[in-house]
Amino acid sequence: MRQAAQNPGHDPERDGPHDPAAPGPEPRRGRPRSAAVERAILDAVVELLEAGETLDGLSIERIARTAGVGKATIYRRWSGKEEIFVDVLRDIEPPEPTVSGTAGLDDLRVLLESMRTRGLAQRSSALLHNVFVQMKKHPRLWTEYQSTVIAPRRAAMLAAVRRAVDAGELRDDLDVDFMDDLFLGPMLVRTVHRPEAPLPEDLADRIIRILLQGLAPRPPKSQVTGAGAAASAM
Repeated sequence: MRQAAQNPGHDPERDGPHDPAAPGPEPRRGRPRSAAVERAILDAVVELLEAGETLDGLSIERIARTAGVGKATIYRRWSGKEEIFVDVLRDIEPPEPTVSGTAGLDDLRVLLESMRTRGLAQRSSALLHNVFVQMKKHPRLWTEYQSTVIAPRRAAMLAAVRRAVDAGELRDDLDVDFMDDLFLGPMLVRTVHRPEAPLPEDLADRIIRILLQGLAPRPPKSQVTGAGAAASAM
C-alpha cells in the first residue's frame, strides 16, 4: 500500500510543483479534478481499513493526512465519510458489468453473473467482507450505498426484464417487478444469505433456464411416449 505523505500539509492538487523559472499559469476557469489525487484518497482509506481502523474511527483529518492532501481537497469531492466509503466499496468490488442495453435475457444473464462474481469477491476478501459488515451498522452509510449503488443495479435488472418481455422471451401477463424478483432471488440468497452455498460458474444460466422451464414435475417418459404414439395413430 502507499506510504503516508511526509508533509501532511502539502496539497498536491492545490499547491502543485513550483519552478521559479517557469512562466505563470494561464488563466483558467474552475479547478480540474485530479484522478491521481482521488486515487490517493481512496487508497488512503483502504490503507487505514487494512491496518485495522474501523469506519467509526476514521475521520476526514486522518484520511487527508494519510493521503497527503488538505481536508478541503476531500470536501470538494465528497460531502463526508459516507460518500467516500461508498466510493471505496465500489472501487474494491468487481467493476460493474457492461450490458448491450438492447438485449433481454442475454443482458439479464450478464447482470446475474455480475452478482455471482461480487459474491465470490466478498467471500475471498476479508477487507470487503468487513467493510460490508461495518457498513450495515451505519444507517446513513447503508442508505447512501442502497441509493447510489444498489438502486441503479436493480433498475438495470428491471430494464433487462422489460426488454425480454418486449422481445417475446418472457410472458407478458405478469408484473415485471415480480418477475425480476424471481430471477434476482436465487442469486441473492446464494451470495448474501447463504455464504456457505456454492456459486458455480453456470449458476446464472441455471437460474434462467429453470425459471423458463418452470418447477412443475415433468410427466414420466412412458406417458410422453404413449401420448406421442396415440397422436401418431390418430
